[in-house]
Order: sequence, then structure tokens, then C-alpha cells
Amino acid sequence: MLDYETLRIIWWLLVGVLLIGFAITDGFDLGVGALLTLVGKTDNDRRVMINTIGPHWDGNQVWFITAGGAIFAAFPFIYATAFSGFYLALMLTLMALWMRPIGFDYRSKLTDPRWRSLWDWALFAGGIVPSLIFGVAFGNLLLGVPFVFDDMLKVTYTGSFFALLNPFAILAGLISVGMLLLHGSTWLQLKTDGVIRERARFLSLVLGVVTPVLFILAGLWLAFGLDGYVITSAVVTDAASNPLHKTVVAESGAWMNNYAQYPWMLVAPVLGIVAPVLVSLLSIRGRSGWAFIGSAGTLAGIILTAGFSMFPFLMPSSSHPGMSLTIWDASSSHLTLSIMFYVALIFVPIVLGYTLWSFWVMRGRIKEQDVADGHGHTIY
Repeated sequence: MLDYETLRIIWWLLVGVLLIGFAITDGFDLGVGALLTLVGKTDNDRRVMINTIGPHWDGNQVWFITAGGAIFAAFPFIYATAFSGFYLALMLTLMALWMRPIGFDYRSKLTDPRWRSLWDWALFAGGIVPSLIFGVAFGNLLLGVPFVFDDMLKVTYTGSFFALLNPFAILAGLISVGMLLLHGSTWLQLKTDGVIRERARFLSLVLGVVTPVLFILAGLWLAFGLDGYVITSAVVTDAASNPLHKTVVAESGAWMNNYAQYPWMLVAPVLGIVAPVLVSLLSIRGRSGWAFIGSAGTLAGIILTAGFSMFPFLMPSSSHPGMSLTIWDASSSHLTLSIMFYVALIFVPIVLGYTLWSFWVMRGRIKEQDVADGHGHTIY
């Protein structure tokens, strides 16, 4: 059996893998939905766009559900505290996500342009709102979340919903929107042709520059304008989880410390900067497949940067830094992590396998004539 410290690190990595898997697979769904009213100028344009994600979106949701389940089971303190602090934000996210299956199902029930336009805007909201909120949430994690525990480890959130909408968190939200729109635009390059592909190609050129600029700005802000968190007491990596047994201080630029201590972590921010620029260059050359891989690399680099910067913190507390949650004191028991590890060894490859298989089966471009004639995989 693996020791407790190793299992905690493994589950930190696995949750990161699941979040990246969700961002790469469901990210282009969200991006296409958010671009529906911008790239799609006619009803047929929008039907083509919807049919590029129609065969995949529900399967891609598995990554989201699995990531949520993994956080619940592996880091229950994080799950409980997040739902206390981000409850309204999470409810808004869920309500926006509900618009997708409803919109996909009901949009084409009637041919009335006003009916279809209504659902097009609902699908837009289902793409843009989660994209923004996910980024805002990560921004607030880097700032620290206002919560405290009592002696019985009951959590109390001491902030407000509107306090989450601070300048840095909004910048993080814009980065999230930018990278997911970039991912959606490269997906449209890969899966469509004609005027839709050209519009998506132009957007990829723009977003491939805007996204790294915003990412660099956030990095400079973290390095020189915001406090990070540092554990100053002895770190016990194999004790029972209890977030009350440590001392933490806030220091300016502390989120950069890991890059000095572990230089190999720099690969993440470098990827987050270089990959979107490559997407722009590849889009110019019409290499849509490689552009899509580049946008996936962008998502991985940006998410990994947030994780590497915060390690070992998972949810710092701005109200009482010593009560911050880390991978060493917010996890489930040794036995629980052990059982889950072997379950994950079986089921994560299965999820990955059928995801790749579905992409292979549904390969090829969706054309306007296919939608008009109902050929191929077109159903919406």
C-alpha cells in the first residue's frame, strides 16, 4: 500500500488531470456555445456549429462530474468549504449549464426565427457564464477565500458574493473566457469549412494574442502586486487531516516561490504563453489539427500554472491564513485514498478510452449541406 504522503500527492495530480481533461473536452463545447451568436450569422451556420459539438457535449460532461466527485471523495474539506463560499456562483454555473441540453433539444422544435434566436442566446449564456465563473473562482483561490473553522471544524464563510467580483478575479475570468473561446474557435476550424471556418480562423488569430497577454498581466500582478501564502510551521505530510495545526503567513509574491524551488514547474507558464501564439501561427497556415492541439496545450499550461503556483495550498483562507486548506490537511483518510486510487486506475483509462473512441468515430467536417440534408452525424 502506498504511504499517505504519496497518495495525497497522487490525488492532487489526479484532480488536476481531471480538471484539465474537462477543460480540453468540454472546453470546446463551452467555447462553441459562447461563439454561437458571433460566428454563426444564419440559422444554417448555427446549426452547423451546434452539430459539431452535438455528438460530444454530454460525454464530455463526464470529466466535469468525475472531477467534482474526485474532489468530494479525496478532499472533502475543499468540497464543503467551496460550496459554502461559492454557493451562489456555483448555482449560477449550474443554471447556465442547464441551458445547454435544453437548448440543444428544443431549438429546432420550431422553425420560428424568434424561437431559435431565443435558444441561441440561451446556448450563448450556457457557454460564456461557466467560462467566466470558473476563471473568477480560480482568481479568488489565488487571492484567498474568506472562511474560518471553529474547534469542531465547522466552516463559516465570512465574505459576500459580490466580493468575489474583484479586479484580479475578473482578470482571471477573462483569461478563462479567452482560452475557452480560443479552444472553441480551433474546434470550429477543425470541424467545419467555408465561411464558418474562416471566421473561426480569424478569431483564433486574435485570441491567440489576447489570451497570453492577459495571462502575462495576471502573472505580473501575482508576482509584484498580490500576497501569496507560505507555511511557516513544521509541515507534517502523513498526519490525519486537520487544518488547525499549522501557521501560515501572507507574503508579497509568495506564489512565485515554487518556481525558484522547483524550476521544472516553469514549463507550465511557458506553455501557457507559447502555445496560444503557436495557435495563431498554425491558424494562419491552415493547420487546424495542430492548432487544436495547441489550444489544448494552452488550457493545460494555464491550469497547471495555477496549481503549481499554489502548491501545497488548495484553498487559502484570507480571514485566518492558518486555517488554509492544503493537500496535507484537507484530504480523506489513508484508506479512502488507497481504495479510490485503485478504482481510478481502472476507470480513468476507460473514460479516456471511450472519449478518444468517440472523437475518432465522429471525425470529419460538418458542412452546411450535411445539415440541410440531415446526412452523417447531423441531428440538430
